[in-house]
Amino acid sequence: MPAAFEQAAPPGAAAPRQMPWRAVAARWQRWWLARLRRTDTLTLTQGNIYILPTGAGWMLALTLLVLLVASINFQLNLGYLLTFLLAGSVVVGVHLCHATLRGLTLHLVPPQPQFLGAGALLQVQLHNPRRATRHGIALAVRGGQAAEWAWTDVPAEGSATVRVAFQPVRRGLQDVPVLMAETRYPLGTFRVWTLWQPAAQLLVYPRPEVGAPALPAGEPRSGSGGQAPARGIGEFDGVRAYRRGDPLKLVVWKKAAKSLATGTDDLVSRDTQQAQHHELWLDGAATGLQDPEARVSRLTAWVLQADRLGVEYGLRLPGQQIAPDSGAAHRHRCLEALALC
Repeated sequence: MPAAFEQAAPPGAAAPRQMPWRAVAARWQRWWLARLRRTDTLTLTQGNIYILPTGAGWMLALTLLVLLVASINFQLNLGYLLTFLLAGSVVVGVHLCHATLRGLTLHLVPPQPQFLGAGALLQVQLHNPRRATRHGIALAVRGGQAAEWAWTDVPAEGSATVRVAFQPVRRGLQDVPVLMAETRYPLGTFRVWTLWQPAAQLLVYPRPEVGAPALPAGEPRSGSGGQAPARGIGEFDGVRAYRRGDPLKLVVWKKAAKSLATGTDDLVSRDTQQAQHHELWLDGAATGLQDPEARVSRLTAWVLQADRLGVEYGLRLPGQQIAPDSGAAHRHRCLEALALC
């Protein structure tokens, strides 16, 4: 900004306050997280769990101090009894709270691919070798809000499964975020927690475009001479509206099931003659979009649409080409290529 347009600070105005403690705290957290060993199975021991009083714990400590001072000043035997009874309960609570996590084993089930924009779920199994039930154990992504904590009890010599949700912010292959497990059982005066960095990675598919246009026209197969013109029902080539007398094996049953579920009668059949001469290729150039992410989003929607309709399709990306095919494995291969492109 030119100096003529800069507004000078009024005389005596205080300069913006700097908060160096935030930078120190950030560096401390980075150092601490770097020490975490990446593993999909973590057994909690005294070396990787931590304990500190909660706000209620500090208030209880202050109350005990006041009771002790009052009992000493006024020589109250019942005051001594109440003070040391509460102090003994606190000591027992510390032991029980720490033991709730100590010895527990956490195992992350390999995460399934998710679409960008949809909440990803991490499935964590908790194994308890002890002959006592562990109560009030919570798991969440580190830094998550209180509503995102998942609570469970782990039965004696048993297991429990917890699903932890988080929101990926980008597509592609990315590390599973740092997870936190904690408990405040039984009194809530102490908080015991641990940090866990799984070694697994999560594949995030691109976000499919909402309201994507119909699939592009098919291309002539090599060797077909391009004699047959591209035709169809506007969704993809090799398919036409159902005609009376069509063999049942030519009906696209995935499309038929969706039509029946929505209460419509839109049945389609494969056009074997058309399929012999044309094949469906999904290409970024056919999207008509300039933005790379918008292209990927439309291609993702087309892949899902072609898979839902049960037709063979291929995918062309810069430096990569996937031959036409169909099925769940082919869909995953195309979506993975779009996620990593």
